Amino acid sequence: MTAYTPPPAHPRQTAPSDNRQEPSGAAPSVPATPTLITTDWNEEWKALQKARRNPDDPRFWDQRAKHFRPRETHPYARAFIELAALEPGERVLDMGCGGGTLAIPLARSGHPVVACDFSSAMLDALAEGCSYYQVEHLVEPHLLAWDEDWGRAGIAPRSVDVAFASRSIATADLEAALVKLDRTARRRCCITLVTGASPRVDTTVMAAIGASVTESRDYIYAFNILVGLGRYPEVRYIASPRRDTFDSLEDGIADFARMLEGGNEGRIDELAAYLSAHMVENPHVGEPGEKGRPQGRYTLDHKRIVRWAFIAWETEGNRS
Repeated sequence: MTAYTPPPAHPRQTAPSDNRQEPSGAAPSVPATPTLITTDWNEEWKALQKARRNPDDPRFWDQRAKHFRPRETHPYARAFIELAALEPGERVLDMGCGGGTLAIPLARSGHPVVACDFSSAMLDALAEGCSYYQVEHLVEPHLLAWDEDWGRAGIAPRSVDVAFASRSIATADLEAALVKLDRTARRRCCITLVTGASPRVDTTVMAAIGASVTESRDYIYAFNILVGLGRYPEVRYIASPRRDTFDSLEDGIADFARMLEGGNEGRIDELAAYLSAHMVENPHVGEPGEKGRPQGRYTLDHKRIVRWAFIAWETEGNRS
């Protein structure tokens, strides 16, 4: 990815004045440029999204939907729901609901859920899970993308108590997405964004073979945009374990090769050597993985943890 130069200060923002006098005989000081408070974070976000290698596409998620059929609540989902601090019976918007990682356990707890996703296959997986747990009456599905007209899709302002976007903010306009969540919820919004490299990348493996990794730190942009909108975002962190499994060395090489970014594709030999030295028998072979897919025969001998930033804020109508 090419280096990015931040845009000029947002025209609506000005640096604070400093009326202090310089001591007699002292050389005039050069005013500091407060780039933190003058940067237009959403414009910087937009520019960075243009350089993304693989923008999110519903067809990609349609193909993966068959693996998103969890039959138990994953530790990540339990942590998210605990931090969300819902009140009994609150109505929830789950934007980017996938196969129901959050929507299904919330419905099982008695929460009406408006479940939205831009992948029709994901909504099919959600419907299958709702049928399995007999909570269809509590889950209202919508085929909807971030950049579409939510009002036309039936998602009205202040129509839910709490709005979620769990690991699902896929849009070129982050500020518009956050405003949509804020406008839809009566009380509170909660999102999670990655804190470093893509969760699809095992940074331990990449470092070991000398491959570079892009760290986006998306949550910093969301936090700063929310501050600019006059909200008071709170940040916590969720440590989510990942287990990459495969049935043979060849399968492992093919799977991990997708993590190699531009310029690193030639490190296949180093990747093969690392996997060969660090693959071990998986004691949970055949058991459902995080997304319901059966685990493979082998895994790696190190623990992989993906850290997510959980950002929550009270909406405009709920702030005192």
